Amino acid sequence: MVILTDVLGVLLDVHLLLVIVASAIYGLVLGAIPGLTALMATALLVPVVMFMEPVPAIAAIITSSAMAIFAGDIPGALMRMPGTPASAAYTDDAYSLTREGKAGLSLGAGLFSSVLGGLLSALVLTLAAPNLAELALQFSSVEYFWLAVLGLSCATFVGGSSLLKGVASLLFGLGLSTIGMDPVSGTPRFTFGVTNLLGGLGLIPLLIGVFAISELLRTVTLPPTDERRAQPAVGSVSAGMGRLMWRHRREVLRGSTLGTLVGALPGAGADIAAWISYAVTRRSQKGKDPNALDQKVERLVSAGAANNAALGGAYIPATVFGIPGDAITAIVISVMFLKGLNPGPTIFLNNPTAIYSIFAIFFVANVLMIPLGILCIRTFGLILKVPRTYLTPIILLFCIVGAFSVENTLFAVGIIAIVGLLGYFMEANDIPMAPAVLGLILGPVIEQTFMTSMLKSGGEVSVFFDRPLAIALAVVTLGSWALAGALKLVDAAKARPVLT
Repeated sequence: MVILTDVLGVLLDVHLLLVIVASAIYGLVLGAIPGLTALMATALLVPVVMFMEPVPAIAAIITSSAMAIFAGDIPGALMRMPGTPASAAYTDDAYSLTREGKAGLSLGAGLFSSVLGGLLSALVLTLAAPNLAELALQFSSVEYFWLAVLGLSCATFVGGSSLLKGVASLLFGLGLSTIGMDPVSGTPRFTFGVTNLLGGLGLIPLLIGVFAISELLRTVTLPPTDERRAQPAVGSVSAGMGRLMWRHRREVLRGSTLGTLVGALPGAGADIAAWISYAVTRRSQKGKDPNALDQKVERLVSAGAANNAALGGAYIPATVFGIPGDAITAIVISVMFLKGLNPGPTIFLNNPTAIYSIFAIFFVANVLMIPLGILCIRTFGLILKVPRTYLTPIILLFCIVGAFSVENTLFAVGIIAIVGLLGYFMEANDIPMAPAVLGLILGPVIEQTFMTSMLKSGGEVSVFFDRPLAIALAVVTLGSWALAGALKLVDAAKARPVLT
């Protein structure tokens, strides 16, 4: 009770509340601009938080990153341009709802599922952080390899009706992920002597090209009659959301659980959590029409809850053991050390008020997301009323600025143009882009963990099956492959005409 009283005293401080509100607005603005990610929002805050007290400094990072991850849904739903990689998993579903005149439903479902996912992960963070962090510490490079391969297997679930096209898209993404320096030996590969390719193509420019530029190309090729059609209004964002969240409570709970667990694994992050949750939900819809309204909302709610839940989950290993769950918490750990809050088990003994105040800020930030999120959606929704003739060059300008701001080179601008043409070609030929994005994200993780494991074992493949956790993940991964193949054979058998 003494700690609780101290925490309430900290939270009621006017200066801290002003920092939280200012950071929330800052995170919403940056997250809603494609290319300016939650990580970038956090990194840009570092010079500012250096002059703050420890708890307000961490509060600024927590609030801005949570808001930025949600805000990435807004351009994804309205313009098919995911603001952050964590929103890419369900961009197609969100945008298709907008095209059907249900932009308010799409954005409202994303907002309230994000809030619920963030609150549930904050609850887990507060009550069960030590136990989950202990499990995450047992993961070696072998377990991370199987986890990444399992995530890659999700490509068979998000690849649409054609397994062949899904695999082709996946291989395309994996191929792009190999460009740059070898993660183990440091040898350049597929760079063709171009210095700008030594660091790889960059995930953000690739996402902007695949989703935004390809969509702009598709838009400008529409017939004039289609281009001049009336744009749907956003409508009410909050109306009926209580009933909607209750009806899809299973998906919210599933996404929150998966997001928290994946986020607690160092290096996984919100984008992987969103893809896994999206794929699991899509697989659970087997036999149903994937284009039905209810099925789209289920996938959106599940993945939306997962990406915000992963943010809270990432703080479990960060605060309890000082191991960053993702790039954002790596920055947080650095700030905590500079402010004298050394993360680790002793922080609960030496600074209980500070650490539990940090946990409480998660609840405050996610509750604040509702009114500020609705305000941001309303402001951003005015874009739909702008004629496409004027809107398209403005969007293109944002794409160029977003790509350039990440890489600080015009080479990134050329990348988004080339990848945008490839994305347009893929979509025109009904080749899904989701597996390609999944391959881009997980390809480097798989390669690095595989090479690290092989080097540690001296080339013995048995290293991937000599630990209980590794065996369990291997069984789940290989079992998912077998299940996917069996389901395809069953579908093919059902589709085969019966001879009479």
